[in-house]
Amino acid sequence: MNRRRVPPLELLRGFEAAARHRSFTRAAAELHVTQSAVSRQVRRLEAELGVRLFDRRTRALVLTDVGHTYYVEVQRLLDELLEITARVKTRRAATLLRVTTTPTFASLWLIPRLSEFQRRFPNVHVHVVAENALRELERDGYDLAIRYSPRRLAGPGATKLFDERLVPLCAPRLARRGSLRRPEDLDRFTLIHFNDLEGYAPWLSWDVWLAGNGGGRVQGKGALYFSHYDQAMRAALAGQGIALGRVPVVDDLLRDGRLAAPFGEDLAVPLQDRSYWLLQAPAAQPGKAEVLAFRAWLVENAAQSDALSGASRA
Repeated sequence: MNRRRVPPLELLRGFEAAARHRSFTRAAAELHVTQSAVSRQVRRLEAELGVRLFDRRTRALVLTDVGHTYYVEVQRLLDELLEITARVKTRRAATLLRVTTTPTFASLWLIPRLSEFQRRFPNVHVHVVAENALRELERDGYDLAIRYSPRRLAGPGATKLFDERLVPLCAPRLARRGSLRRPEDLDRFTLIHFNDLEGYAPWLSWDVWLAGNGGGRVQGKGALYFSHYDQAMRAALAGQGIALGRVPVVDDLLRDGRLAAPFGEDLAVPLQDRSYWLLQAPAAQPGKAEVLAFRAWLVENAAQSDALSGASRA
C-alpha cells in the first residue's frame, strides 16, 4: 500500500478506540460521536484492508487474530504521532533567545528584571551567557549582546543603554554606625576593592573616585580585595566594609534598601566614556519577533533606570 492509500486517520482512531474498549458504544463516548458512526468507520476500514478486524457477537466485540495484530501496531503509531505533535507544539510555543553580556550586568541589573519580561512574554525562553569574553554574535549563535565599553569599541549599530557613576555604598547598619560626610571619614571603615586580575578596569577603583573628589588620600582601617565585582557587592551587603557602587547597575540594591549610599549622590563620580551598549546580530534584523520584543523591553527598562538615577541626582 503506497502512502496515498493509508486509511484516513479518523478510521484508525475509531478502530483503536473500539479495540481498546471492546465496545463501539464506549469508543463513541470517548470520541464524542455516535455508536453507529464508529461502527461505520470500522466497516470502512475493514473494506480498505480487505480483512475482518472484529468478530461481532451478541453483547461482545472480539478482535480477530489479524485485528489484534493490527490494533497493537496502530496503537503504537498513534501514540508516537501524539508525542511528535506535542514536541512540535512545544517548539512552536517556546522560542529561544540567546544573550551574551558581562557577569556584573547579568547578576546585578538584568537578572533581577527578567521575571517581568517572562511575565509579558512567557513563550520566549531567554538564555543568558555571562562572561567577560567578547563573542561574535553570528558566529557564536547569539541574538543580542550587552557590552560595557567606550563608544569607539561598542560596534556598528550599537544602542546606548546608559552611562555609569561611582558611588560609595555599604550595608545600612554600617552607614548608621558613623557619620560619613567627607572622603576622609572613610578612614574609619574597611574599604572593599574590585581588583580584576587582568587589569581591564582600573577606573573602577578608589583612586579614581578620590581623584574625582579633590584627590585626597584615604587608606581605610582595613581592606578587602575581590577579583569579581559581584563578590565585592556581596561583601558590602554582608556589612564587611564600604564598596564603590556602579550606578545605575546596582540601583535595585539601593531601591530595596539592601545597600545605602552614605554620601548620597553628592560625591558621585561619572565614568568618562564608559557605557553599556546593546548590539543585535545581523541575522536577527529585521525579523525575529522575540528579538525585537526583548530589545524593546531592554531599552525601555534601561531608560527607566537611567531616569530614576537622574532623578536621584537632581
